[in-house]
Amino acid sequence: MHADDVLHPTQRKSGRPLFTALTANTISIAGNSLTLIGVPWFALETTGSPGKAGFVAFCAALPVVLSAIAGGPLVDRIGRRRVSVASDLVCALAIAAIPLLHHTGHLAYWMLCALMAVNGLFHAPGETARYVLVPHLAERAGTPLARAASLYDAVSRGAGMTGAALAGVLVATVGADTVLLFDAATFGVSALLVAFGLRGVPAAEPQRDGPPLSSERYRADLREGYAYLLGDRMMLGIMLLVMVTNGLSLSWSSVLLPLHAREHLGGPAAQGLLFAVSAGCALASALLYGAVGHRFPRRKVFTTGFLLTGAPVYVVAATTETVAPLLVTAVAAGLGAGVLNPVLATVMYERVPEELRSRVAGASTAGVLMATPLGGLVTGLVVERAGLTPTLLGAAALYFLVTLSPAVFPAWRGMDQVSVSSSEPSTPGPAPAPEASPPRR
Repeated sequence: MHADDVLHPTQRKSGRPLFTALTANTISIAGNSLTLIGVPWFALETTGSPGKAGFVAFCAALPVVLSAIAGGPLVDRIGRRRVSVASDLVCALAIAAIPLLHHTGHLAYWMLCALMAVNGLFHAPGETARYVLVPHLAERAGTPLARAASLYDAVSRGAGMTGAALAGVLVATVGADTVLLFDAATFGVSALLVAFGLRGVPAAEPQRDGPPLSSERYRADLREGYAYLLGDRMMLGIMLLVMVTNGLSLSWSSVLLPLHAREHLGGPAAQGLLFAVSAGCALASALLYGAVGHRFPRRKVFTTGFLLTGAPVYVVAATTETVAPLLVTAVAAGLGAGVLNPVLATVMYERVPEELRSRVAGASTAGVLMATPLGGLVTGLVVERAGLTPTLLGAAALYFLVTLSPAVFPAWRGMDQVSVSSSEPSTPGPAPAPEASPPRR
């Protein structure tokens, strides 16, 4: 815990830092939605191969795992504000380089993969840095943690809705490469907001009260984060569940839905509409959960939400070639998805001591993303061998089985036990990653 947070409590009563973080997150998530739609279409347009498009997704996701594994201890040492700003600036340059090289005729396929890998490498530390600041900023603003966690997720959902709708239109009208330029700009704006808006927030600055960072100290910090995660059966269960479902979700967004939209739905505009509808319903669901969610058992809400947002959309896509049934399913999926991140974020904030949050969040992010790089890669290869419909049905069956685990395994009962860490004040009632985790979903 930062000493300044204790010595100067009156200085914390300001909602501006929380508003700044929410605004930066909104802009960054909107840009991420542009990439979510723009990159798969750019890869499909330039290569014509689902397998190569899946490999681009693999290259983007694998470095996220590597940086999350090693980056947790560095976030506090370097400073959460500095890490967030540096992360956004590097991602902006990497994303902008793709269309610029393409326009000059110098973009080779390996360059596309390498630039997406750079984007992935610097993505997780910035997300982790902003994610672990939420309890501090909520306290500084006088906002209950439950409300702040739901609001943080709600604005992300709203940004995702706006970005997805905009991306679908832009890809269809101005092309996927121009969409990537817009995304690079959003990273730049997010970096500026965090750089100036969170200046002077003690929790956002480098950690000064610990021993100097050395290779031995770094390894000890890293081990401490993983030891805590592996020693908490419920946190470990969350990590394993979201690890598998994130891999399946990437297969949907990077390969299955773009292919289904291209073959049956008329193109990227329909894909953007589906993302926007789902995100809009998730926004409403997150806001509703923030208002009344504390009245209901978390585990039941979480399990129901995952069952709604997981398998149904794959089954409907496999059995229909029109937009309307998928829109109805997207509504249900969005309503289910909206409760997931607020529940997971609050469980993490409550169970993990403040001084371990960056390390545990980094370890959790790494674990969650362990299967994610394989989602797009394996799915692209399976589609080329087995076809789109069998792949959709197989993904649906796996998603359904995995999301039953909170209802089956006893360790998940701890989700309903409020256990506020000693470093944080108690907040009324229970209450998100990316990226279910720091990384964006």
